[in-house]
Order: sequence, then C-alpha cells, then structure tokens
Amino acid sequence: MGTQQRRWSQATVHPDMWVDPDEDPRDNTEASPDGELATLQDYLRSYRLTLLMKCDGLSAEQLARRSVPPSNLSLLGLLRHLAEVERDWRGWILPGEPPPKLYGSRDADFDGAVADPAVVDAAYADLAREQAATDALLAEHPDPAERLGKDSIAVRELLVHRVEEYARHCGHADLLRECVDGRVGQ
Repeated sequence: MGTQQRRWSQATVHPDMWVDPDEDPRDNTEASPDGELATLQDYLRSYRLTLLMKCDGLSAEQLARRSVPPSNLSLLGLLRHLAEVERDWRGWILPGEPPPKLYGSRDADFDGAVADPAVVDAAYADLAREQAATDALLAEHPDPAERLGKDSIAVRELLVHRVEEYARHCGHADLLRECVDGRVGQ
C-alpha cells in the first residue's frame, strides 16, 4: 500500500467538503425537486457526479491502484463496475436475453482495471454510454409504480436500487481516493 498519505481537502470554506460550495456541480441551491421520480433522479445525478469527482485529476496508475489489499477494488474498477451494472439493469426489463457482459466473467470489471490510459478512456466512455442507455429506457416509463420486465420490477425499485448502488460505491470511492493521494471530503 505504500506510505500513508497526508489528508487534505481542496475546499477552503468547509474543510470537510470535497470542493467549495461555489465550485460544487452537485450543489442545488434551487428548491428540491417535486415528486418521487424527480427526487430519485436528482439523487442519482448527485451520486454519479460524486463518483466522477472522486476520480478527477488522477493518472491511469492512480485510478487503477488497489488501495486496500487484498481487495481488488480500485476507482477505475468502480467506473467499470457501474457501467456493467447499468447494462445489467436494462437486462432486467428488456425482453429477450440480457445483454452480454461488457468486461467478461465475474470480477473482470475490477480485475481488468489496469493502469492503461486506453482502459481509463474506455471506462469513462462505457459508463457514460451505459448510463445514457438505461436513462433513455427508463424515461419511456415515467410512472414509478409501473412494473417492467419478466420479473415485474417497479420503476421505483430500479431507481432506488441505482441510487443505492452509486451511494454505496461512492463510500468506497471516498476511502480509495484517500488512500491514493490523501484527498478527503464528502
């Protein structure tokens, strides 16, 4: 794991924050969204941005670093994993066979997260593409109570599960980033 990093934050207004409020793209100074669907989408957007912020400014080597041995978790692995998960969720609601795995067998999303700029670029592109495809599919179903797919899963359940998945992995990203370069903040 190497030497312990000095903890630091880029924020100057609130040192426990990732960035200052005026620079935070997640900051929503407007009123909270109206309705269940808009609220869930807003939380999902915020967690997605948080994950990208935790990865921002790092090299391919830093993104691929497994910071908590013996785990195979890395920030790059999280990007790849969430792209894979977005694809999997579409498989729950689309007819027919689920889409093929992006990265191969179990844990390939993490195991294949190697310090190569091409792998990093592909991970960001995969994540953006898979998020957009899942968002587009769910946009066709604006009623949170509507049930979809062969398992009759409610749109609400899919959205809550997505928020939960990103929130959990943002917690991992907090710890991973702190191990990589010492940067902290929510």
